[in-house]
Amino acid sequence: MLPLSLINQGKNVIIVKVRSKDSEKKHLEDMGFIASERMHVISNHSGDVIVELKGTKLAITKEIAAKIFVNIINDENVSSDKRIVNK
Repeated sequence: MLPLSLINQGKNVIIVKVRSKDSEKKHLEDMGFIASERMHVISNHSGDVIVELKGTKLAITKEIAAKIFVNIINDENVSSDKRIVNK
């Protein structure tokens, strides 16, 4: 389990947990950052992390991304274009 802020561009991950204050955690959950959700890391540089989550591209700061803990998904779970295969 690693913070999202340390995950390289192009990786597919699954959210394990969000460690944050209640109000901030609620806001992240409303955006879709919920345990067991899968997402694709589009970009992770220059202060922001951009992910694709539930078909939507979202940008968050590295500070916020450091509070979202994920596991990397093996490549056999993704299609040829490296995005997550919906099952």
